[in-house]
Amino acid sequence: MKKFKTIIMTVVLLWLGAYALSFIIGDRVGGEIVSEGIAIVPIHGAIVINDVQNIFGVNAIGSDTILENLKKARTNKGVKVVILEINSGGGAVVASKEVADYVKKLKEEKPVIAWIREVGASGAYWIAASSDVIVADEMSITGSVGVISSYLDYSGLMEKYGVKYERLVAGEFKDTGNPFRELSSEERRMMEAKLRLIQDFFVKDVQKSRNLNINQVNEIKKGFFYLGVEAKDLGLVDVLGNKETAVSKAKELGNISDGSIVEYKAKKSILDLLERFGIQIFFSMGRGIGREIKVEEEFKILA
Repeated sequence: MKKFKTIIMTVVLLWLGAYALSFIIGDRVGGEIVSEGIAIVPIHGAIVINDVQNIFGVNAIGSDTILENLKKARTNKGVKVVILEINSGGGAVVASKEVADYVKKLKEEKPVIAWIREVGASGAYWIAASSDVIVADEMSITGSVGVISSYLDYSGLMEKYGVKYERLVAGEFKDTGNPFRELSSEERRMMEAKLRLIQDFFVKDVQKSRNLNINQVNEIKKGFFYLGVEAKDLGLVDVLGNKETAVSKAKELGNISDGSIVEYKAKKSILDLLERFGIQIFFSMGRGIGREIKVEEEFKILA
């Protein structure tokens, strides 16, 4: 086991060294100096309140992170236009609304273009709809203007194995949505009513931002998704195209002849890289130690 202690000490020392070095170097996020520039703010993955990370990287982006980047683009006087690079199927209601609300404020000062690269649906479309212009690929997925709240019902499985859920609550509807029992008809009615309330708010906001007529509203209220070409016909997007199209539109709206482009996303420091590397090492070490202990125990038993 001595070799494992040596490895652990080495990793800890590397981590501490990287931590100290990060204070000297620091992360440079959106600190570029631009003139007549275009800022690209990525919105990738599920939209939640705070970033969600695992050993493979960020798999959900927080509204706090998006808002921080948008504020940097807003206060940078060299940035004349902002492009939202969207590749997201949506996310939490409040997180999506927070970003959409800020985009509305931002476009009062600077043009904002939403570029839907592959997916810009649900909450992500809510954000896109708040911009001045939406550019989307012909085969991208957009729309899905609806709300979902589902859960797994384990009550049948529990009954099969003789496990009983003892319900102790103070408040008739306190445990509504508990996966260990079925929803009552009254609970289902109440939950669906709340979902419709959220969707009505969502639809009205999109209708106002996109200036949709009643026929368009009735269509999008179905909650289905549309390909870029379909969304263009429905009035959900303005231009079909790619990054070059979005940049060209940005130059047009910002009256820019040949502006520089800056992307507002966190640049990984040595600390970030080593931290992720360290997590993976510890995982592998733990698995290796477990195997060695298992082998030793089996050897003792056999002996």
